[in-house]
Amino acid sequence: MTFPKTGGWAVLVAAVMSATPVLAGQNSLTGSIAGVVSDALGVPQMGASVFLFNHLERQVRKALTDERGTFQFDSLPADHYNVRITLLSFLPAVRNNISVQPGVRRVLSINMAGVLSTIELVYSLPLQQGLMSDDWKWTLRSSMPTRPVLRVLDGSGGDLMRQLRAGSGMFTDTTGVVKLSAGDMPAAPTLGSQPDLGTAFALATSVHGANRVGISGNVGYGSASGNPAAGFRTSFSREMEDGRSPELAVTMRQIFLAGRAGSALVGGGSDSLPVLRTMSLSLNDQVHIGDNLLVSYGGTLESVQFLQRLNSFSPYVRMSYDLDHAGVLEFGYSSGLPPTQLYESGSNGKEGEQQQELSGLTMFPRVSVRGGTAQLQRARNFELGYRKQAGSRTFRAAAYRESLTNAALTAVDADGAFGSGDLLPDLFSTASIFNAGHYWSVGYMASLSQNLNENWTVTVGYGNNGVLEAERDHMTSSDPGELRSALRVQRRHLAVTRIAGYIPQTGTRFTTGYQFMNGRALTPGHFYMTEQMNPAQGLNVQVRQPIPAMLGLGGRLEATAEIRNILAQGYQPITLGDGRRIQLVHSPRALRGGLAFIF
Repeated sequence: MTFPKTGGWAVLVAAVMSATPVLAGQNSLTGSIAGVVSDALGVPQMGASVFLFNHLERQVRKALTDERGTFQFDSLPADHYNVRITLLSFLPAVRNNISVQPGVRRVLSINMAGVLSTIELVYSLPLQQGLMSDDWKWTLRSSMPTRPVLRVLDGSGGDLMRQLRAGSGMFTDTTGVVKLSAGDMPAAPTLGSQPDLGTAFALATSVHGANRVGISGNVGYGSASGNPAAGFRTSFSREMEDGRSPELAVTMRQIFLAGRAGSALVGGGSDSLPVLRTMSLSLNDQVHIGDNLLVSYGGTLESVQFLQRLNSFSPYVRMSYDLDHAGVLEFGYSSGLPPTQLYESGSNGKEGEQQQELSGLTMFPRVSVRGGTAQLQRARNFELGYRKQAGSRTFRAAAYRESLTNAALTAVDADGAFGSGDLLPDLFSTASIFNAGHYWSVGYMASLSQNLNENWTVTVGYGNNGVLEAERDHMTSSDPGELRSALRVQRRHLAVTRIAGYIPQTGTRFTTGYQFMNGRALTPGHFYMTEQMNPAQGLNVQVRQPIPAMLGLGGRLEATAEIRNILAQGYQPITLGDGRRIQLVHSPRALRGGLAFIF
């Protein structure tokens, strides 16, 4: 059969033009997920099992990593996927809510470890468009007589491998943060005292790959109290062959009690104002027992020098048992000072670890005085928790029993109300610290988190806690013992709503939450080791905003703002026998801001 020359070319051109959009359209309607699996030393891991689940938690793909530790899932419909990587002698790594878009390849970096395996989303790459697929490359690779000249490597994949395992010198993987902060009240007064003006830094680097060395420090100043403070911390951890990574840290803090705190203790005319010094040695570790049990444990030995020497040992342990598809069951125990390293952080990865380390460094112990003797607040907690993730939803529940000794309450407008032997001016604010004695309580908390998409999360929770409250508002005398005897443990219902969001256009991250409680409370409730929702009285807002860095500056700048208890809820006024009026509060209204340089 023959065609005229003009007609034949017209038919051929029409066929090619009509086929090209169809072939390209098939590629543009799907995306892919690729990744590199390596151990803590950056060595590629061959034979790791990679499971891919859709948003309904139904397995849709399975793959094994090759000799370079790489894997790839092609032709994936646009959806949110979950990836799970398992390898013998390593803890499984899980990454949820990976958004796959048409024509985009998501590239993952998987670090397998015996304790904490991680999956990091490195970046996204556009898929190749065209008439010819890459199936012929895989045909050549599977052929037995393949020569090196026939091995076709994707250029972007090779660059990815070099980037992920870059740095083989003595010092690698160096990260750091420098933060300037200011506020009108100290942060987190329940866990400890913190200066409202400060310059903090944290630097961490890997030495010869397996050794991690960190140093952090903080120099602060209480603008309201006139007390300068400083703290420094050094830490060392090493990646062991069995996957463990024990950490040893030494922390030293000091505050010179000038101003109202020193005058209240020794009198305004004395030249020997007291100094509060602390030195602590802490050990933290995690061990994986079997395939399902993860144990996090450690302890802190701390010595506090204030009027007299106070020594304390604070052990903790948290056990997490993975019930596979049934969820995770957790048990926690702590005694002494609060284990701040177990509390949830707002950031993820190494940046979140540095932010948490700075928060713990600047947190001075909660000290009070009773009968002229310094006392250290200590708690003993038992917790049982459960969490279950089903697609984009996460359910958590926890119950606790807590006993607190030498509970330190915040009293406003209380200067001179009881005398220097039973009232200590707060280290960094105009408030005072009152020793409420001992009490114990039980409670529970349940929460449900819903990921609306990869940028927005909504959490609601309900709980019932035991809190301290004065059973009457008027005292017959100014005796601190009468006020202490009027404090009783009351049951309180609380409802919590929290929204966390990220705006990609501006890079803004914010968290806002509101806690409603049916009554007054002088203590915030229990701080959970196994539950993400912790008490925060009233309306609270946190904002983190990246700002353009200066020319030639390698890292990034970030501005932070935090408003706590905006509506000033939870205050309880107390009228003493002489007519004086003070207010007891566990979470004063406060505004804080900061500027951080992260590299």
